[in-house]
Amino acid sequence: MVKRLRVRFSKWAFGLRIGYSVAILGCFLGAGSKVSAETNGGSQPPHIVHIIADDLGWNDVGFHGSDIRTPNIDRLARESVVLDRFYVTPICSPTRAGVLTGLYPFRFGIWGGVVSPTKKHGLPSELETIPEHLAKLGYDHRAMFGKWHLGLASTLFHPLRHGMTEFYGHYNGAIDYFSRERFGQLDWHRNHDSVHEEGYSTELVGNAVVEFIDRHAGQQPLYAYVAFNAPHSPLQALRSDLDDYGFDPTGKLAPNTDRKIAKRENASDYGKRGKGNSIRQTFAAMTTAMDRQIGRILDAIDRNGMRENTLVVFHSDNGADPKHGGSNEPLRGNKFTTWEGGVRVVAMMRWPGEFPAGVTYESVASYVDLLPTMVAAAGGQPPERTDGVNLLPFLSGKAAPPERTILLDGETVVSDRWKLKAGELFDLKNDPNETTPVELAEKKVRSRLDQALQRYPSLVGPAVESQLPDPEVWPPREWKLPEEEPAAR
Repeated sequence: MVKRLRVRFSKWAFGLRIGYSVAILGCFLGAGSKVSAETNGGSQPPHIVHIIADDLGWNDVGFHGSDIRTPNIDRLARESVVLDRFYVTPICSPTRAGVLTGLYPFRFGIWGGVVSPTKKHGLPSELETIPEHLAKLGYDHRAMFGKWHLGLASTLFHPLRHGMTEFYGHYNGAIDYFSRERFGQLDWHRNHDSVHEEGYSTELVGNAVVEFIDRHAGQQPLYAYVAFNAPHSPLQALRSDLDDYGFDPTGKLAPNTDRKIAKRENASDYGKRGKGNSIRQTFAAMTTAMDRQIGRILDAIDRNGMRENTLVVFHSDNGADPKHGGSNEPLRGNKFTTWEGGVRVVAMMRWPGEFPAGVTYESVASYVDLLPTMVAAAGGQPPERTDGVNLLPFLSGKAAPPERTILLDGETVVSDRWKLKAGELFDLKNDPNETTPVELAEKKVRSRLDQALQRYPSLVGPAVESQLPDPEVWPPREWKLPEEEPAAR
């Protein structure tokens, strides 16, 4: 059972309350400079393993009461500080861009949609990412596994150009789990080279992460960014996992929820393998497969004696899309929206040497907080150029959390108690599922939230695009990205 900490004194917080509020909107001027000064105190930098699920909903994990079996995520929650109010963007690419840079992604044009294979923009090379910061702090082994989705126009946007020393995975989203193809071309790579192998992508990612941990376990420290493509569509599960959810091979199979993609890609077999009897059954089986790999990663950490000094971060990139089997109940809304179901996601952090276990942090936290938090954990000073704050003092109980507002888009802002969305004000303390707008509230509350939103237009910046001409043949064979050198920083 995860203990819930609201506005009350806790045994581990040294008399400081964990859930009250103060206005702070992070910006390039040093959002976290005052509250983020504390690092890990000069102790041995931790290993950092950052796991992101794709389209996992609020009601898709066992410890939230889901019908989906996630024993390893549930175990991780019991051993972690659960971030009960962790906010992301409503869609994939912007969340990942903000996670890696600590900046709101609308600052650099990754906004309003994913970085699709036909787009020329991507993650700007002039922005320092988490692995680039960690490289300066002695992290020689920095690997990325799974889904990138931050630019395919050229090598300008390749993970190895953004601080990773190893890459194993795919550039596109929504690859076929068995063939690992997108638009009829293999999208499965190790560093810059294509990898031809058999297997289910979720298991292959898990295998690679475990091998990386085993290979570098005796060395200090390592960083692994693990971006599962599960349980995002296409809905494809392993037969053994489907059987565990009562699959009837003689029954009717679930419809292909990606018919339009398959038609557009002219790939008649896209996403067909691994269908269950229902969309929810297939999604559940896919989620359990991911959970099993998370368990293997946690076991590898423990087996190698790394448990006490490994920071494990887990969260989803956005809420679930019920059309593809996920559920955000009882939260309102889904993926693509800034209702709670689209942007408030399952999240937790485990660091046994520093954090208590089995407690819940109920103040708001954000995807842009992860960079300053990880840099501080590694013994560095969080950068002033960030929209996030260092969460270490709050999660370890050494300081009270600040009151803050988090921008979710140009018309939505959220704080510990209040949420302003498209002009409607919601009291999340008394109405967490956003059923009824509040007509009356203190003027200073509305003023504070309005003031935060008014800053949005001034923060929006242009996308950074590849300068290469459009390719004569598209898609490129096996998604071999054309070479492009980044501009000097």
